[in-house]
Amino acid sequence: MTDQPRIVDSHCHLDFPDFEGELPDVIARARAAGVTRMVTICTRLRNEPTVRAIADAYPEVFYAAGTHPMSVAEEPMATVEELVALAAHPKFVGIGETGLDYHYTADSAEVQRRSLRLHIEAAQETGLPLIIHSRAADEDMAAILTEGMKARPFGCVMHCYSSGPELARVALELGFYLSMSGIATFPRSQDVRDIFAAAPLDRILVETDAPYLAPPPHRGRRNEPAYTALTARIGAEVFGVSYEEFARATTANFDRLFAKTTRWEAAA
Repeated sequence: MTDQPRIVDSHCHLDFPDFEGELPDVIARARAAGVTRMVTICTRLRNEPTVRAIADAYPEVFYAAGTHPMSVAEEPMATVEELVALAAHPKFVGIGETGLDYHYTADSAEVQRRSLRLHIEAAQETGLPLIIHSRAADEDMAAILTEGMKARPFGCVMHCYSSGPELARVALELGFYLSMSGIATFPRSQDVRDIFAAAPLDRILVETDAPYLAPPPHRGRRNEPAYTALTARIGAEVFGVSYEEFARATTANFDRLFAKTTRWEAAA
């Protein structure tokens, strides 16, 4: 056991080759850092069995699945029925990640928008939160999320938030959450920190997006769930609260949005 404050890594990719053969040690280091739960994200549905197996193997690990916008043009289009069926698994806790990425893959914008709307419908059907990736697509993202919310409410987290202040404003007005990643710890990311500082603390999650975006002093190397604590310490500074208070608040936020995790723990 650890005497560190409990915190949650709300978004990581434990099935990626970067962790091959090392997961027991990676999970142990997360526990030692106070990271008591992790959500590992499946970005291509054909990999769902592998991601599910990781969640089944570790009590601290839950999972979500969807088709990442950067790969949607080369993957079979997910169906609402397929996503709803996956949600029957007791440790499946979110829909995605899905979204829009016009930075690298603007050529597939139309199919990305179609995929995003299907994932929104699955979130509405299951009651599970939508996990959004958004890059260089703020206007379309705001419009589609607003359109979906008007049709039928759903929960949502803007994962690894580094978009502009207007999309953050829209997301918060819709009742969504912003997730802080290692990007917020980088010296040149003051604009990102300012967006978080303007948001209510009760709408903030924290994540690693491991193996990407390691915070200092690990920047440029592989990220892992234990480093959630390093990002959270910067988060505490941004909000002007103690690390303990920030950890407590973001954990409560996670429990509220990803309520299925607490139901699984209660039944386990």
